[in-house]
Amino acid sequence: MNQWWRDRVAYQIYPRSFLDSDGNGIGDLRGIIHKLPYLKELGIGILWLSPVYCSPNDDNGYDISDYRDIHPDFGTMAEMDKLLDLAKKLDIRVVMDLVINHTSDEHEWFKKSRDPESPYRDYYIWRPGRNGRKPNNWTSFFAEDCWEYDEHSGEYYLHLFSKKQPDLNFRNPKVLEEIKDIMRFWLHKGVSGFRCDVINVIFKESLEDGRKRMILTGREHYLTREGTHEILRELRRDVLSRFDCFTVGETVMVTPKTAFDLSDPSRKELDMLFSFEHMDTDAVIVKWFRTRFRPKKFCNVLCKWQTALDWNANYFENHDQPRCVSRFGDDRDYRSESAKMLCVLLLSLRGTPFIYQGQEIGMTNFDFTSMEQIRDVESFNVYRLATRLHFPKAFRWHMIQQSGRDNARTPMQWSPGRNAGFSSGTPWIGINRNYTDINVETQEKNPSSVLAFYQKMIRLRNKTKLLKSGGFRCVKIRRKLFVFERFNESGSITVIISFSKKAVRFRASGKPILSTCDRSEYDGILRPYEAILLQGRVGG
Repeated sequence: MNQWWRDRVAYQIYPRSFLDSDGNGIGDLRGIIHKLPYLKELGIGILWLSPVYCSPNDDNGYDISDYRDIHPDFGTMAEMDKLLDLAKKLDIRVVMDLVINHTSDEHEWFKKSRDPESPYRDYYIWRPGRNGRKPNNWTSFFAEDCWEYDEHSGEYYLHLFSKKQPDLNFRNPKVLEEIKDIMRFWLHKGVSGFRCDVINVIFKESLEDGRKRMILTGREHYLTREGTHEILRELRRDVLSRFDCFTVGETVMVTPKTAFDLSDPSRKELDMLFSFEHMDTDAVIVKWFRTRFRPKKFCNVLCKWQTALDWNANYFENHDQPRCVSRFGDDRDYRSESAKMLCVLLLSLRGTPFIYQGQEIGMTNFDFTSMEQIRDVESFNVYRLATRLHFPKAFRWHMIQQSGRDNARTPMQWSPGRNAGFSSGTPWIGINRNYTDINVETQEKNPSSVLAFYQKMIRLRNKTKLLKSGGFRCVKIRRKLFVFERFNESGSITVIISFSKKAVRFRASGKPILSTCDRSEYDGILRPYEAILLQGRVGG
């Protein structure tokens, strides 16, 4: 089967924040439909939609109450069908978020499972207390206990995330059959695959106490267990192999070895996966404790994964991560230069590049000033925990500013007009005040804008076989310099990336194919935050 997902550039939409068509302050399907031509012009070939299913929105859609229906905030199933139809006409493949580690506690399965005699009881992981305590000592991803007591049924249920996100029990074959049916439902509708949420934690091998850790006590009992591999192979065999589609897995705490096992084509599990090691290079133990960004460490990890896997899902930001220009560049003095440099890096690595909405115009982290402006459940949990631990208020707020997921969830900045052109009503979350300068409308008029450069770089990648499928070789990593080659039997391209605010020297020969400084000759000196692609090998 043609692996078309290797040839295309992907774009992630966080629907609540993309474009509101009806003035209720929440982005919707009609807003996405309206902007499909914009995505086509950008050069996008795959569209990943974060959840649009029915949900109580405890975790903004990642707590699903009905997998076969659309949340009224986003529109109707008829509008979803229209989106799929128009995307197909524009040759844009749509990928849905598949959230199967847990459901909402308002899902019918869970509501029925609260009855100990119900056939749905074993759809979830229920356990009695242990000598007046919780069933085990595990901790959750969301900085809270992962067992919740239910008065109605007299037992605890497991939730590795929010207490409103009870974990499904994949030891029950009926649960896996339900998931297969859900996947078939959407594949028959015309989606082209799934982004599989936290897919490597779905199988709990044991419920024994875990070794006490600073984070995620108990993880040795559920992190990338053999049962997960078996489930993925069964989903491939019974469902995915019968459709022209692909899967990309969100996989937490994977090593290159476990990632290889999950994505090796011969094992028939995932087609590719999102790893996190490069996104953890500026943190200590957990993402909430940030350290100074060190480009050398970041680039070493990128090289490690480029050589460890045949094919990577490459990304620098998403709905769970801060904005990359604020994190890996300079969003004050060199915002445009940083954004273009990161564009070249992302689109020159071997693998499928994933762009997150707003990244293509260089959107930055939020400019909020207090917790009253925050909407993310994880941020609230962490802030409360830090308060209980007596962290100073200024430090608690600094943690949220640096790492909170709302950094990437502020509305897409379409114009310098009211509410950045996102909504005619009151947006569900605040808009960054820099929208008057950073927006699509303004950049579409500027041939030197970040948006124009993304269009140019995507066009180059889409037409250049060497960038799409060529091999990767790391050439040089210095403190703020990264040089690598993409090559095949017919030639090579040298990619030179500077993370420095100062001029950097690096000797290489070759004619520039593309430069963030729009130069026609290379003189061995890179300007601040410059990236350049040279035809030919270093010194060749």
